[in-house]
Amino acid sequence: MTEPLRVLLADDQTLVRTGFRLILGADGIDVVAEAANGTEAVEAVRRTCPDVVLMDVRMPEMDGLEATRRILAVPQALDSVRAGETPFPDKPRVIILTTFDLDRYVYAALSAGASGFLLKDVTPEHLTAAVRTVRTGDALLAPAITRRLVQRFAQRGGDTATLHRDLASLTPRELEVLGLLARGLSNAELATRLHLAEATVKTHVARILAKLGLRDRVQAVIVAYETGLISAGAGEAAQQPTERT
Repeated sequence: MTEPLRVLLADDQTLVRTGFRLILGADGIDVVAEAANGTEAVEAVRRTCPDVVLMDVRMPEMDGLEATRRILAVPQALDSVRAGETPFPDKPRVIILTTFDLDRYVYAALSAGASGFLLKDVTPEHLTAAVRTVRTGDALLAPAITRRLVQRFAQRGGDTATLHRDLASLTPRELEVLGLLARGLSNAELATRLHLAEATVKTHVARILAKLGLRDRVQAVIVAYETGLISAGAGEAAQQPTERT
C-alpha cells in the first residue's frame, strides 16, 4: 500500500492551519506537523521530513521566505544558512501561501526555490491537487505568476540580471522550448506550436531542467528572464489553468 503524502503546515493563524489540516486529511493527506513561524517550520521539517510544506509568507520571528531558503539550501550555497547547519538530506517541495495574488514577495519566493504559489482562499479541490502536483516533481505555474515575473523584469531592465547561467549546453530546439515555456505555454500548446508529440515536449523540458540543474518549471521561467533569453515585452503568458511540467 502506498504511503500517505506527508505535509507540514506553516502559518501563524491557527484557524488557517486547522482548516487546511481538515481539508487535506479528508483527502487522505497526512499533516505530520504544524508551525506558527519560520523558525518552527525549519525545525519541524528537520524533525518530520515532510514531502510538501505549505508555507505562509508573513510570519513572526522568521518569515516564510527565509524559512524556504534554509529548507531548500544546497551545499554550494550555504551563505544564507546559519553557521553549523547542514542542508536537508531530502528536501521537500514548498508551496507558498499568501492573501494576494500580486503579493510583492512572489518573485522572491519563487527565487528561493518554492515550487508553487497559492492564495489562501483556494478551493479544497485545488489545494489537495496542488499538494499532489508538486509532490510528483511538477510545478504550480499559473499565468498570473508568469505575468508577475514579466512585470518584475520590465521594471529592472535586461541589463540588471542577477543570475548568469550558461545556456550554451542547450540545443537550439531546447532553447526554443525554454523560450516558449517562459511565455506560459503548456506542454500541449508547445507540442502544437512546434509540431511535436507531447511526449517529446516533456522530454525536452526534462532535459532542460537536468542540464541547467533546475528543480522545476518555475525555475526554468526565472532563468529564461534572468539570462535575457526572453525579454519582458516578448509576449504575454497563455491564458490557461495552472500547468504541470
